[in-house]
Amino acid sequence: MVAGELVQEHLRLDNASEIDIKTPMHNGAVPTGDQYSDLTNGAAHLTELDSKALEQEMPPDEKQAMLPGDEKCIETKLFWRRFAVLAVFSLYSLVNAFQWIQYSIITNIFAHFYNVSNDKIDWLSIVYMVAYVPLIFPATWLLDKKGLKLTALMGAGLNCVGAWVKCASVRPDLFGVTVTAQIICSVAQVFILGLPSRIASVWFGPKEVSTACATAVLGNQLGTAIGFLLPPVLVPNTVEDKELMGHNISVMFYGTAVVSTALFILTVIVMEDRPPLPPSQAQAVLPDCAPEDYSYRQSIINLFKNKPFILLLISYGIMTGSFYSVSTLLNQMIMACYENQELNAGRIGLTLVVAGMVGSIICGLWLDHTKTYKMTTLIVYILSFIGMVLFSFTLNLNSIYLVFFTAGVLGFFMTGYLPLGFEFGVEITYPESEGTSSGLLNAFAQIFGILFTLIQGKLTTDYTPLAGNLFLCVWIFLGIFLTAFIKSELKRNNVNMGIDSKTLQAVTTKCLSDKPTNGAKMETSVSFSQETSL
Repeated sequence: MVAGELVQEHLRLDNASEIDIKTPMHNGAVPTGDQYSDLTNGAAHLTELDSKALEQEMPPDEKQAMLPGDEKCIETKLFWRRFAVLAVFSLYSLVNAFQWIQYSIITNIFAHFYNVSNDKIDWLSIVYMVAYVPLIFPATWLLDKKGLKLTALMGAGLNCVGAWVKCASVRPDLFGVTVTAQIICSVAQVFILGLPSRIASVWFGPKEVSTACATAVLGNQLGTAIGFLLPPVLVPNTVEDKELMGHNISVMFYGTAVVSTALFILTVIVMEDRPPLPPSQAQAVLPDCAPEDYSYRQSIINLFKNKPFILLLISYGIMTGSFYSVSTLLNQMIMACYENQELNAGRIGLTLVVAGMVGSIICGLWLDHTKTYKMTTLIVYILSFIGMVLFSFTLNLNSIYLVFFTAGVLGFFMTGYLPLGFEFGVEITYPESEGTSSGLLNAFAQIFGILFTLIQGKLTTDYTPLAGNLFLCVWIFLGIFLTAFIKSELKRNNVNMGIDSKTLQAVTTKCLSDKPTNGAKMETSVSFSQETSL
């Protein structure tokens, strides 16, 4: 199901005992399988039920979405397969993130092996960001048109191909081959980064959706953490023996390729577009539109007309771009202040990301419990700024253990922010496609990541790491104000709360294109409440 294929009309029946809906509707078919909802012909007549009657009508073991004008209900059900889908996605996302950072964390070693300058090795990381921006639109179009499974297979398959091409590049004169392999992996990333919110929304219930999204993002973060940890261990700096260095690089590349192949096979077996029944009312009330009835262009236009989402695009881009820049240049910053500390540079990067993984899970659990998206996002943004200032001014104090601590603080909040942005974006843009909103967020993150990495790298090389870090501090400070101005309307949560409060609702839907579906065309309006806070 594509969330961006329609607009929801959300009407609450609080006072009236009866309401007539005069909208022409579809022929009365019972929703089954892939089709989550269908509406009956003629005017729908709804009678509000009291709470006792509702309790008697609804089965105690599952929640159901009531259909207007029909005595039957749309079942919502959670399937155990959702955990397998989440696990497989997280693992191949992990490998892709590992391949992103495996060059940068030992920049000096790869530069020596291939006889190139440090900035060329930096481009092996930057290429991930460059490839994402132009390719995100066809990637999200594919996700909306063809579904989750094909998109996941593209990501896992290209990731596998890129890993095997790297195995053929382990020779000092084959730097061009390793660049080609990294480009393939960067294209794979386009089909990966936008999926966490889609997987969470389509497969998980309203009380676990934020945690599921955080877990999906966690896989990518864990891959970055392993990318910081393993390369310095697998490829030590054997400057005097380039042949041994090549052997060690080969071991790392072949290990990555084998794991990528296994995960691609698992993706073929496990991944599906959606479960047989929807996991929540927010998904249940979204019918499937035929591909020819879906307007991807209109969905993009709707998102860019959404002012709160525009503010989130910029603030998310600033924070995530700063994280990409710090991750890419970490080796150079540490080596500028502490000589011969390649191994500790990797460990500091590991600390940065592992702390962020803990932050991601805590933030996900907090959102599922409180639904205070804006408040949580703003607080984490402010604390990320404080962490960046601490990291910047303690980096050159000649205390490597202090750097470990400040990097952990920075990572906890900066990396923990990533799933917050995804989920906040889905809430304020519902019912637009989760894949499209997440894709645009990632596109802005890549744009800012490219600019920040190039500028911070230049400042670090020409001046000091402090100059580059202060540059990021100024931008993150600006992001705090942009986040504060975001108007928070929890649209998806509002639909789900209709079930939890046992309030009877009439919901009508239509696709985003002007073409009517099955001869029916319905006028809609949208009204959602503001975010609640503690």
